[in-house]
Amino acid sequence: MAGHIIAVVGGKGGVGKSIFAANLAIAYLQEFKQRPLIVDLDLNSLGDQNIILGQNPPKNIVDISRMPPGPMDARTLGPYMVNAQAGYSYVAAPRDAIVARDLDLEGLGKFLKAVTNIFNFVVIDCGNGTDPWALKALEYSTAIFAITTGDVIVINQTKRMLAKIQELLFPPEMVQVVVNRYSQASIITPAIIQKNLNRPVFAGIPDDAASCDGSLAKSMPVCIAAANTPIARAYHDIVRKIFQMNMLENLAKLKKPTGVLARAQASMGGPSADAASSSPGGPGGPSARSSSAPVDPWTAMKLRIHKALVDQMDLKKTNTDTNDPKQRAILREKTQKVILDVLQNEDTSSLLSTRELKAQMLKEVLDEALGLGPLEDFLADDQVTEIMVNARDQIYLERGGKPMLSKVTFSSELQMMNVIERIVTPLGRRVDEKVPYVDARLLDGSRVHVIIPPLALRGPTITIRKFPKKRIEVKDLVGFGSITEEIGDFLRSCVEAKLNIVVSGGTGSGKTTLLNVLSNFIPASERIITVEDSAELQLGQEHVVRLETRPKNIEGEGEVSIRDLIKCCLRMRPDRIVVGECRGGEALDMLQAMNTGHSGSLTTLHANNPRECLARLETLVMMAGLNLPAKAIRENIASAVGLIIQQSRMADGSRKVTYITEVVGMQGEVVSLQDIFIYKQEGMDKKRKVIGRFVPTGFIPKFVEEMEQKGMKISRSLFASKT
Repeated sequence: MAGHIIAVVGGKGGVGKSIFAANLAIAYLQEFKQRPLIVDLDLNSLGDQNIILGQNPPKNIVDISRMPPGPMDARTLGPYMVNAQAGYSYVAAPRDAIVARDLDLEGLGKFLKAVTNIFNFVVIDCGNGTDPWALKALEYSTAIFAITTGDVIVINQTKRMLAKIQELLFPPEMVQVVVNRYSQASIITPAIIQKNLNRPVFAGIPDDAASCDGSLAKSMPVCIAAANTPIARAYHDIVRKIFQMNMLENLAKLKKPTGVLARAQASMGGPSADAASSSPGGPGGPSARSSSAPVDPWTAMKLRIHKALVDQMDLKKTNTDTNDPKQRAILREKTQKVILDVLQNEDTSSLLSTRELKAQMLKEVLDEALGLGPLEDFLADDQVTEIMVNARDQIYLERGGKPMLSKVTFSSELQMMNVIERIVTPLGRRVDEKVPYVDARLLDGSRVHVIIPPLALRGPTITIRKFPKKRIEVKDLVGFGSITEEIGDFLRSCVEAKLNIVVSGGTGSGKTTLLNVLSNFIPASERIITVEDSAELQLGQEHVVRLETRPKNIEGEGEVSIRDLIKCCLRMRPDRIVVGECRGGEALDMLQAMNTGHSGSLTTLHANNPRECLARLETLVMMAGLNLPAKAIRENIASAVGLIIQQSRMADGSRKVTYITEVVGMQGEVVSLQDIFIYKQEGMDKKRKVIGRFVPTGFIPKFVEEMEQKGMKISRSLFASKT
């Protein structure tokens, strides 16, 4: 009777799949006294099993795949395997990424077919399960063991890997989920994992770092080095469960898919994204031989270097998201040294012929390993104000208010997802199929919005609103032509006089920038509490409390909204409340705060003019769900809001304050408005720049008298109408 192959896969590095594969085979050996075969087919790790098993074989799986034509049997395969004294046989992976490029997929398939006639139990370490060589192994496997842990990111990656396996028509019954490093104290229980993966958990391996580390130090599997520990017993329980259920015999009857690799490539219009991004061989590797789609030699070398870097440094376990600049600098220096060592093993004579090209390659790999890949240069460019990634191969930039297409692209969607994880993970946020969009921020405060498939049809989409490195002040707005110096002084007086101000404007019009400037007019002696979705405000005062919303956790609980935070801050004795943006029912709480002794509050709102601002504010209050009469809402607005500042983005990309409008009060059923200043556009110059001027309407605001009573000097000539 033919034997069975068990493929062991892990959606993310560092989950312990290699240790699991080795110990599963050893547990089988100890239970049934039959020799198993362990095959290391993780060509991205290149030799982890050697360390786990304490072996250093001269031959490897690439040598087997390229054996001369002829039958493969115990006699011919013998010289290519290690027959360990402990009682198992072992086929190693190559230790060199360059050698891994020579793997022949047809020869691999021939080997996988042959070994089931030699061994009853074969365990293959298949890496992430989506590389071309791994897919070939899955075709010949009886069962697939997917290793995961109680970690949000790992679960998300496992879910993605399982979806890929299912997409390739493997029967769902083939896949068995094992939770590694399981602890009863963990917040994420097997039940939660089962719910998120939509698959039953087959077994759990207890968390026992001491036994694992001790076994690795001895270069022996846990089941040999620490045979009486709970973790070793767990592997024995799994083996017994497999055979007590007759699982392998039952799964062997299932119809397995064929031509998996070709189907995976066809679904992506060429090599699969995962395969292309993780191929150790680039254009000369297995994925390239399996497809005619060309691979850029520069990208191929970069991918090889990156994979070797991951293998040597285990970046999955390295804290690349630290906020400490010194630690980041040390990590970058350490990583740079490893990359240079890896480059010594690469044939760089043709591709990196000059020092400049070598430095460019070094920078790109560093940016992808520790930063945001191709976006790093755009983030460093002060002229770029917005980065819009529509798809992997289409990145738009905004310079001077004008969008333009960049020549730079991501090498794969996998690279994009790695960048997205690097953005959201330090913030405790997640993005996956269950929550396919997220708002986050970068270390410098820049705002990020991410949306991924299935909502984004072309692949992951990233939009970054850059945070200015230098805090913008009122003199900068004057220099930009957004306001005049006189209007800047007037707005300063309005903030100091504790007027409640709403900054209104469209998307990208500069509302948050203006709110920042206005917030810095608040006297340093006052206690300020800011409430934002993503913290963007840069306040120069010291007496500031910053609050930020929190999304739902993996169980769909724990959400904290802007409305919740506004209610909290009312109990924190604020002198001023600054809300980044009102988008829903929190508008009612904001108005209540303005009307109950928290004068001088500031917020922003999406609207195209002051009158629309009031209408939208009324709509948002209705979203609070209290069924208030429209007149009561308008009276609340009229008594709470003192000033509306309309910010607009002009046709040439410049941002200007186009209206400064006082909320006068109620006239019958309508809130009465009066423009104080307006921006009058008079045309465009030869460079298509907007020409215009700021014009006072001649109306003197009612609040000027109150300001003068407080000792502020406001020149009435400022409001004199000019033709």
